[in-house]
Amino acid sequence: MSLKNKAAKLDFSNLPGLAPDAEVPTRPKTAPGAMMAFANEARSDLLRENEVLQAKARQAEALQGRLDEALNELRQWDGAKASRLIDPALIRPSRWANRHELNFNSPLFDKLKAEVADAGGNVQPIKVRPVAEPAGSFEVVYGHRRLEACRQLGLPVLCLVDNIEDRALFVEMERENRGRKDLSAWEQGMMYRRALDAGLFPSLRQLAASIGMQPGNVSTALQIAALPDAVVQAFASPLDLQFRFVAPLKAALERDEAGVLERARALAAQMPRPGAREVLARLTGQDGNASLNRQTRYTLGGKVVGSCDKDAQGNLTLRFKAGALAPEKEKRLQELLAKFFD
Repeated sequence: MSLKNKAAKLDFSNLPGLAPDAEVPTRPKTAPGAMMAFANEARSDLLRENEVLQAKARQAEALQGRLDEALNELRQWDGAKASRLIDPALIRPSRWANRHELNFNSPLFDKLKAEVADAGGNVQPIKVRPVAEPAGSFEVVYGHRRLEACRQLGLPVLCLVDNIEDRALFVEMERENRGRKDLSAWEQGMMYRRALDAGLFPSLRQLAASIGMQPGNVSTALQIAALPDAVVQAFASPLDLQFRFVAPLKAALERDEAGVLERARALAAQMPRPGAREVLARLTGQDGNASLNRQTRYTLGGKVVGSCDKDAQGNLTLRFKAGALAPEKEKRLQELLAKFFD
């Protein structure tokens, strides 16, 4: 067989890309066609890239939204301080503490202590500041009663720790304690006096402005703190002293200081001591008639039904509950009183 015949019998159909049904890309036959094809391919690439960029932009927008939410939440906590548990032995009272020790021996303190015990600690944190000596110790800004409750119960104290200077400490403690409404007039006065004596404020007016009180109210509290010790000790507790006691006590001291102090020492030695109103009345009595200043109570069936009271100005008040006197007795009482007058 000739070489020509052999070549005619060769089968090239199985070679890659030469199968009868193989797709052969159509190529443009002209230069404008080639340019058009190139432009179409470039447009397709640009569209794909644009889709990718848009997807990335949507992802970035979603991430920015989450970041904004996180930042807004952080802003809500701006300035907040984390609380921590501290051993009460490491915390000392403030030198301007306005809580008298009698506050820790009262029904109110017992109630607070029971609440702390039930909760396993103070739910509402106290505030403290670090002090240099001894190392690792703290000073109370406010929360002396909660600290004492935890100390007596052997529990750690939940605290907010803040670096705060003396004047800011005083203002925070005063406002927080006064806001609780169980701080006595005498405690307030003693706190203000200590602050002024220490030079924390240059004047009474600046102290009043710093704590948001009227100067007159601060002055009244300071007058209570300035009462002679004998007068304060005449009361069963200095916590019994009230703002309204200042004027009559001051007037009595100006009129007869020696007599007031003598009666005060007698009251201090009396056990049990009378109530605060009776002490006030007896301290402010005149002409040796202090015994007339005490309150007289009238009872019926073991219940108090009336009283005869004389205030610091000498006004006498006779008062009975409705129904305490039968009509005939009420008439006889009026007739008896009428005999004392024209």
